[in-house]
Amino acid sequence: MHFYLIPLIKLFEQHADASNAEGMKAYMLNQFDFYGLKAPVWRKLSKEYFKKELPPFEDVEAIIKDCWQHPKRELQYVAIELLSCYQKQWKKETISIIEYMLTHKSWWETVDHAATALTGPYFKKFPEQQRKITTKWNKSSNTWLQRSSIMFQKMYRKETDTDLLSKHILHLKSAREFFIQKAIGWALREYSKTDEKWVTAFVKKHSLSPLSEREALKRISK
Repeated sequence: MHFYLIPLIKLFEQHADASNAEGMKAYMLNQFDFYGLKAPVWRKLSKEYFKKELPPFEDVEAIIKDCWQHPKRELQYVAIELLSCYQKQWKKETISIIEYMLTHKSWWETVDHAATALTGPYFKKFPEQQRKITTKWNKSSNTWLQRSSIMFQKMYRKETDTDLLSKHILHLKSAREFFIQKAIGWALREYSKTDEKWVTAFVKKHSLSPLSEREALKRISK
């Protein structure tokens, strides 16, 4: 365990809540163990900890991997936040550790957290990487990389590349995987906040799964 994490882990242990932990584990289908720290708590604790001192960027990959090996799920959330702190120092090669987080101990909450904190910002910083890498993800056999290829633009609003969004959605629109169908609907619903007409026309033109269509039009139909 990297020495930087030891005081933070002790801090999390001091604030652990066993009753919350049980419910959180059940909500995640008993896949992960928790300290029982709800989002406002672990965010506050980690943010205050980061403010005191951040490790050298060169150490961050090793720290992230230690977080990912830790049995408590909150440490994976912290790893995402930690890497986000270094956006100015990211290099093109940073995508490799992002991919590691997307493909290990994968579940919707870490993948979607990464879409906001990591993948979206990364492709804004390195736009020349966007089409090449997300197309690779989209055509992979990994559900979570596929989901990420659809979700990474969810915060882009007017900067959304609708051509790329369309391409990635249409390649996976027949996928039977729940998390892909949901991602398609969610990405379209987010973009409907910027351009309702585009989303309405897209859904009308293409035959999406009932789940994807329902999610896509949820905000518009209201």
